[in-house]
Amino acid sequence: MSTADQRRGGASAPAPRVHRDPGASLTRYRVMALITGWMLLVLTVEVFVNYVITDAGTLGRVVATAHGWIYFVYLITVADLWSKLRWPLGRLVVLVLCGVVPFLSFWAERRVVADVRAGRSGPSVSPTPGARA
Repeated sequence: MSTADQRRGGASAPAPRVHRDPGASLTRYRVMALITGWMLLVLTVEVFVNYVITDAGTLGRVVATAHGWIYFVYLITVADLWSKLRWPLGRLVVLVLCGVVPFLSFWAERRVVADVRAGRSGPSVSPTPGARA
């Protein structure tokens, strides 16, 4: 906005919404999705051993606690990626649930990477507000 526009009280056009690069967020998500998936598999095996074969005791609590903290970090990375890519709320819910079902985080990680690389990472961003892309 020029100085003359400011004196006349004129307003400049609002800045267009810019799609942020998901590069670092996508890498963090990929790492956490894989770690969460592996920890969930370890937790599933531990629960099976604990309740079917023998009482594992302390090891079970350690694995469960570790998985809980790792899942918490996974939730933060999912929320970060979701906000940068401006996905719908349903996609956030699905990714959050993928961290609690064995093997599903591996599938979701592959799907998210494929979608982002194919350009299916969010709604179209128009160059000017109100215009269609």
